[in-house]
Amino acid sequence: MSKHSGLLSYDAFAKTVEDARIKTRSGGFITIGCLVTLFFLILGEWRQLNAISILPELVVDRDSNVKMDLNLDITFPYLPCDLLTLDIMDVSGDLQQDVAAYGFTKTRLSESGKELEKADLKIGDDDEKSNKKEAEPGYCGPCYGAKDQSKNAELPDDQKVCCNDCEAVRKAYAASGWAFFDGKNVEQCESEGYPARIRSHFGEGCRVIGTAELNRINGNLHFAPGASHSAPGRHVHDLSLYDQHMPFSFKHVINHVSFGPEVNSLYDSSTQGLASHPLDGFKGEHGGHHHMYSYYTKVVPTRYEYLNGTIIETNQFSATYHDRPLAGGKDDDHPNTVHARGGIPGLFFHFEIGALKVINKEQYATGWGGFLLNVISAIGGVLTVGAVLDRTVYAANKAIRGKKEK
Repeated sequence: MSKHSGLLSYDAFAKTVEDARIKTRSGGFITIGCLVTLFFLILGEWRQLNAISILPELVVDRDSNVKMDLNLDITFPYLPCDLLTLDIMDVSGDLQQDVAAYGFTKTRLSESGKELEKADLKIGDDDEKSNKKEAEPGYCGPCYGAKDQSKNAELPDDQKVCCNDCEAVRKAYAASGWAFFDGKNVEQCESEGYPARIRSHFGEGCRVIGTAELNRINGNLHFAPGASHSAPGRHVHDLSLYDQHMPFSFKHVINHVSFGPEVNSLYDSSTQGLASHPLDGFKGEHGGHHHMYSYYTKVVPTRYEYLNGTIIETNQFSATYHDRPLAGGKDDDHPNTVHARGGIPGLFFHFEIGALKVINKEQYATGWGGFLLNVISAIGGVLTVGAVLDRTVYAANKAIRGKKEK
């Protein structure tokens, strides 16, 4: 007896005698079907091995002191750029007035929507600077009561309170909370051609594109008409020129709004659709001259970690829209709803920053171990099903032939 004969009882793969094997056409068809099925199953597992998926993880945001960017691209078809002011306020008490003066581009639009002129500075500044005239030596322009100039006669020239150009008068009026209108009969503005230029822009629209830097705390960003002024407990805008021309309104089209850098444009392969922009293309067309448009956004800090080591810190957000007439009263579409009274016409973005951060990690959908296990399982499963099917077909054929022979 062979020394290996003891292992025979452990052999789980018993062999049949070659002469006892029977081959049939049906068995051939079933074998080919099994091979084709295995090919597609293994091909699918191979694709799964090379596929990249995103694994989300939720953690407490520890980067609350880091600033975030708000990217805006908004069109106001019925409001000239000269009247538009952009301010940012947050619950910490910080106020950024006329943010549109920094890093934003304003494009004048004709009534048909055609672009007329772009400006990188505060709306109107480029024209004003080109039309400003150098003040004569010793000249001290009047502030028309907006600033106290009663002691100028006693002060040296470098300490006098003066308003030597139209912009200085506008700022003095805003600081006093006075209505400036279009600067008519103000000698500094008349000499610069400011009133005529402002009137010539009536009927135009404006497109604002740029990025504002925000604190990562709750607050609001708003577009409103006229120069803004803040005093303890209140924030006001000069609506004098806006109220003179009733066709003005804050109806708008949001071309793009996002918080933080873009993601899809850089990594389309694995992050397509993750950083959505729910307000893009939204139109606020309801309402008229005295109307307030509000968007309430909930911002969620988000990090994308890629296999190549790239990390992008950005934000996702959801938004709720609401608009109302400043006069208040019942809603035309919903009679049971009563709107509050008051406020100023404008477009407001209220932002609420989440305390949690979403970390999206890029990873392969499966590893080599999982790939091999799935392939082996597929082979075993297909061959088992094929064997059962072959026996069934063979038994059926044998039974049919037996009946014919009888």
